[in-house]
Amino acid sequence: MPEVGVELRGDPLIQRREVVALVAAGVLGPRARAQSDARIWRVGVLRPGDAPLPQDLQSNLLPVALKELGYTEGRTLLLEPRYANGDPQRLQELARSFVEDAFDVVVPVGMLATQAMKKASSTVPIVMFGNFDPVALGLVSNLARPGGNLTGILIAPDGTLAGKRLELLRQAVPQGSRIGLLIPDDQSIREQVEETRKAAQSLGVALPVIMVRDGDYAAAFATLARERVTALVVGSHQYFVRDRRQIIELAAAHRLPAIYEWREQVVDGGLMTYSTDLLGQYRRIASYIDQIRKGARPGDLPIDRPHRFELVINLKTARALGLSVPQQLLLRADEVIE
Repeated sequence: MPEVGVELRGDPLIQRREVVALVAAGVLGPRARAQSDARIWRVGVLRPGDAPLPQDLQSNLLPVALKELGYTEGRTLLLEPRYANGDPQRLQELARSFVEDAFDVVVPVGMLATQAMKKASSTVPIVMFGNFDPVALGLVSNLARPGGNLTGILIAPDGTLAGKRLELLRQAVPQGSRIGLLIPDDQSIREQVEETRKAAQSLGVALPVIMVRDGDYAAAFATLARERVTALVVGSHQYFVRDRRQIIELAAAHRLPAIYEWREQVVDGGLMTYSTDLLGQYRRIASYIDQIRKGARPGDLPIDRPHRFELVINLKTARALGLSVPQQLLLRADEVIE
């Protein structure tokens, strides 16, 4: 039977929802749905935190990476982030909303968002991004062939890099016997805390763990001062990337050498970082989205782990802190910012 001719006008999001409803009702057949997919590919991004500020790094990079692959927002791509504002119940609701709104693929950022999305659907393609172990959490059986509807990109190959960052910071500040760990009020940070504590014990370093509550960074740094820490590991978390300038300014005011998650935090004035390339990570996410768009099954795509890491040191910040970075560490650095 030939398909009924239907003209759709206006907002592409409304168009897509109309097509989905018409297909479900049997008015339009598979060919019309395929034509709609060719026009607009709907990608959702699920984040447990707040909507980003303009300087947020991660929210800006996925559109860039998808554009490099030929996707144009509003024409061939609809990219829609949704934010839970720190509310676990809201996170579950948003995950279900992506399923109800028939998104083609969803990118959950972080452990909690990935768990929520996986709970919401066993069919909607999921390309996760985060700093956690999906096998240990029972999300997949193995990384090489995850199966089901889940694949993604991990920030670290094994663990979270938190212990390695402490080790490098201790090399930069060899006299530091009390090094603080700054963490957000988020249970997904537990693995980082455990790794850092193990590294601290191995290095013979005292590790006060200070939590930032309700975004009160000044209070957290006042606690670090009372704890008499001599250096600081800034936990890996999207809140700390978003609020990096405030953290960097407070670290400078308290004269605390600090190591961060991403190179961009060091460019903005942090002392040092050890990580992968953030844009490169989002290019891998975009590549997976593109492969799924072209027919690949998420469960056949291996969960990707980075293999190259960069040590970046800001010598200008070191001089401002009166810190002499050991020559051995400078020679090891992939980039030194003067």
